[in-house]
Amino acid sequence: MATVLVVDDTPSIRFLIRTNLELAGHRVIEAFDGQDSLDMLAACDPLPDAVTMDMMMPRMDGVTAVERIRADERCRGLGIVMVTTQGQHYDVARAGRAGVDAYVTKPFHPDALVATIERVIADRRAERG
Repeated sequence: MATVLVVDDTPSIRFLIRTNLELAGHRVIEAFDGQDSLDMLAACDPLPDAVTMDMMMPRMDGVTAVERIRADERCRGLGIVMVTTQGQHYDVARAGRAGVDAYVTKPFHPDALVATIERVIADRRAERG
């Protein structure tokens, strides 16, 4: 079982991701935008195993949040999956430069999203040894 922070400003998307992760046996916490995710990560102990991050959100977009997560020594090892409607090459490249581990475009197949998140978690755990 892993813990995943789901970050999206759309409640129905958070619910969809949460439901599928919980059905797969994972624990889920939620944030509504990039700034909220940073606040939650600062307060989390232990940290979640992974974060799903939307790109377009109020207050702080997902790419900026990912850059800040990767700049934080405590959070560098988190697996991050960008889950967004933004599927242009530029968007994927920008997210990659920020430090995401995987990129999933909406609409997504729930099983494929869960598999991607689980793969990212496994890869990050393997890196830590």
